[in-house]
Amino acid sequence: MSASAATEPPRILVVGGGYVGLYTALRLLKKLRRDEATVTVVDPRSYMTYLPFLPEAAGGNVAARNLVAPLRPALKKADVVTGHVVGIDHTRKTATVVPAAGDEYELSFDHLVVATGSVSRTFPIPGLAEEAIGLKTVEEAIGLRNHVLWQLDLADSTSDPEVRRKALTFVFVGGGFAGVEAIGEVEDMARDAAENYANVSRDDMRFLLVEAANRILPEMGPDLGVWTRERLEARGIEVYLETSLESCVGRHVVLRNGVETPASTIVWTAGVKPSPLLADFGLPLGPRGHIDTTPTLQVQGFDHVWSAGDNAQVPDLAVGDGAWCPPNAQHAVRQALVLADNLLAVLRGRPQEKYRHKNLGAVASIGLHKGVAIMFGRYRLKGRPAWWFHRLYHGSRVPTTNRKIRVFLDWTLAVFLRRETVGLPQMTHPRNAFIDASQAEPLLRRADRSNALS
Repeated sequence: MSASAATEPPRILVVGGGYVGLYTALRLLKKLRRDEATVTVVDPRSYMTYLPFLPEAAGGNVAARNLVAPLRPALKKADVVTGHVVGIDHTRKTATVVPAAGDEYELSFDHLVVATGSVSRTFPIPGLAEEAIGLKTVEEAIGLRNHVLWQLDLADSTSDPEVRRKALTFVFVGGGFAGVEAIGEVEDMARDAAENYANVSRDDMRFLLVEAANRILPEMGPDLGVWTRERLEARGIEVYLETSLESCVGRHVVLRNGVETPASTIVWTAGVKPSPLLADFGLPLGPRGHIDTTPTLQVQGFDHVWSAGDNAQVPDLAVGDGAWCPPNAQHAVRQALVLADNLLAVLRGRPQEKYRHKNLGAVASIGLHKGVAIMFGRYRLKGRPAWWFHRLYHGSRVPTTNRKIRVFLDWTLAVFLRRETVGLPQMTHPRNAFIDASQAEPLLRRADRSNALS
């Protein structure tokens, strides 16, 4: 126990408020005895995002506010700090915190849970940083939705064929869950929205899905991957396998297979990598930058540090030696529960348990009423049954009862009401209208004076 904790309950510091951070804190707060320990959660955002619903948010099937869980209401018995942890001193057991406002300070701890999650994995492709958009945050999902609908507005308002071609070409890079679900949802939305335009139809649009591997949705196995590709192509989506993005300078897309096209929309979903903050935490990292953990989710060589989820290299005991758990929501949530229980076991002098999972399956939505699923490793579903299973599974996993009810209400209303296809592109720059009005005000005043004198 650190000196600062000699007269106070030990502090459990959770760095990150995503899947692992939120569910670990919830479990601890539920099971901790009075004055047994305190929990502090530090995250740059004041909410947790349910990432599997980002494609549906981009397609307008889930409201953005309903796929985030505010940390403070969910963790009422914890101290929630909005800020970054930028360094760890393991000898002194202190963390350097940079809050959202104010000077940085040190925060002591007795046990540390590192749950910083992941960020988009990018490559030095010319134009990528300047022109593409990721799909790792709710802000990106809503920005993508507004951007796509604005491109339809642009195309409808002009007769210039080059402007229309660029506005109505949408390129998605990455054929995993995020990329396939995103292009399926956005294409569905664009198809519905086109019915409201006089000069834009689905036939005017071009959707491209680019994947470096030889199939999409590799987690689903070859059969469902092929079936999904065929369904996407039947909807007019071009699927390019074993190729990659070479350049997108000036929103001119060049693929390695020779395909070139102007495209106003370039969505990057080609994988994730651990948060770069881990480099300053003084912890053992694997070859790809993940924290090296034991099967009990303690960090190798540290008895007071724990980690799980996307930023951790957790042994997959269900597969065998040398295998690591993939970075997905199913593992993150279940690892968080084991992590919390093992941390409590250490506090109480009890033996820990190793994390071993039984695969529940995988689900993917590729648009409204369309999906694929593997249940319990045996049963394969396609089309509408898989889509229903996708919604039931993920709807039940949304954190907090409040958000579960809101999500299911959204879906229920959608049965009776048409999809909303209004884009709000100015949300990314909400002050532009006020700035324009302020700059125009002197001109308007001069015009008023001239009219009064005439």
